[in-house]
Amino acid sequence: MGKAHLNQVITSHLIEYQADRFPDKEILVFEQGDFGERVFTYSDLHTLGNRLASYFVEKGIKEGDAVIVYMWNRPETVLSFIAASTIGAIVVPVDPRARGDRLRYFIEHVNAKAVLLSSETLKNFKEIKNKVPFVETVAVAYQKDFPVEVEKDFDNLNEILEDKGLKTIPQSIFDVNKVFQIIFTSGTTGNPKGVIIKHQRIGLYNLLRQLAWKYKKDDILYTGLSLSHANAHVVTLFPALYGGIKAVFSPKFTKSRIWDICRKYGCTSFSLLGGMAAGIFAEPEKDNDRDNPVKVVISAGMPKAIWKSFEDRFDVKVHEWYGSAEGGFAHNPPGKGPVGSFGKPLPGIMQFKVVDENDNPLGANEVGELIIKNLRGETKVEYYKNPEASAEKTKGGWLRTGDMVHYDDKGWYYFDFRKGTELRRAGDFIQPEYLEAVMSKHPEISEVCVFGIPAESGAPGESDIVAAIKLFEGKTIDVQSVFEFCKQNLEANFVPLYIWIVDEIPKTPSEKLLRRVLKENFDKNNKNVFRKS
Repeated sequence: MGKAHLNQVITSHLIEYQADRFPDKEILVFEQGDFGERVFTYSDLHTLGNRLASYFVEKGIKEGDAVIVYMWNRPETVLSFIAASTIGAIVVPVDPRARGDRLRYFIEHVNAKAVLLSSETLKNFKEIKNKVPFVETVAVAYQKDFPVEVEKDFDNLNEILEDKGLKTIPQSIFDVNKVFQIIFTSGTTGNPKGVIIKHQRIGLYNLLRQLAWKYKKDDILYTGLSLSHANAHVVTLFPALYGGIKAVFSPKFTKSRIWDICRKYGCTSFSLLGGMAAGIFAEPEKDNDRDNPVKVVISAGMPKAIWKSFEDRFDVKVHEWYGSAEGGFAHNPPGKGPVGSFGKPLPGIMQFKVVDENDNPLGANEVGELIIKNLRGETKVEYYKNPEASAEKTKGGWLRTGDMVHYDDKGWYYFDFRKGTELRRAGDFIQPEYLEAVMSKHPEISEVCVFGIPAESGAPGESDIVAAIKLFEGKTIDVQSVFEFCKQNLEANFVPLYIWIVDEIPKTPSEKLLRRVLKENFDKNNKNVFRKS
């Protein structure tokens, strides 16, 4: 059958094209620990993605409608990407750790017409369901490794994907400038912003496969990073789909099992963010640490202090890189640049500058904001429903990253910290005000101020989180109840490492919190400081 009409930059076209050429090639594996794995060929992805597209059409979902995908790393996440691109819907993958008002914000902001869940996220969605009455369709993918009761009020994705009677849906999108995804930022200066990702961006991921990662056909990729994060798309998912390279996914990152998973599936590369490397390195040493098939670890934020020791202990090479959903890319291939550097931009594609607050260029070893210009086309960022922020982000024709960096005398770049906040944890930029708003709902807490201290992991630019709390007068508190409250109401990455009970929260005359004063006086050995167990 001729497939000349297909444009492989569009995800559903890519899958149909590959299914025609290599129908029986096993391409994606979703491991489930003791419950085995689910393996998908190109033909499987095409067939099941089309069934999900047919279901969307039956539910009245059409071009331009937003579909929230609120799941851990499950096959249905990838199938939703295929289905949405088939009919022109906009897929919005949401951090599966989100809950409460943060989850509601994501759904409301895009006015989602449908929400797709997995077993793990069903409970969290049910808690806010009545606050998002405009959602017309809810479907759940039930997982054997996380059993829950079937929710009768929602559609069953397992049954939908088994329904061979669903109609075949032809490709309806041929314009690569149509919107494919909305990927949310971490929200460092307010509510998270939705970055509009057009179909043409997916072609860039294939370019990076060729120019940066340089995967080979016999490589096997692995990630436990969430498919709601651009990293998993850039480093793993789309390079695998484009290049015919098998990729293995875990529902979520697990530092204790990562080497066993890589050994089981023969993985030659995996990806990391921030302090994850420190977590892996902190695991007890084993005699077989070097006995693994991994050749290259693709890292965004490898701590300089353990970089070489990590390579030596596990017999791997680190390929460091830098990027964001809004754009920009640099990398430091193994053996090319100095330890601690995130690299250089791809020549002829992007231009980097480091500037001060007045946009004056800075010299070597001077810390300033990194700004980036595309050398092939316009430098442009589109935030969903936020033209003002979009214009500000690319003021003067340069992408304003908000990242404070420096470069050495040979042009290698180094990350220092995030402009306006020091709270970055495992790759997430965390807004202190968000944590404060959640923690202030604890019945014994009168005031709270959140700040960061340098991360024990040594990951560059990362912080450990401290929450200073003032109790209501006459109240006492079980500090473990605070940690438990945070665990129940915050994403795991946002839970403070330390709780500090203080008599007063210092403020300016205008009632702004003086985080600096608290940080300067913080002592983890203080009797009123408690560490998360």
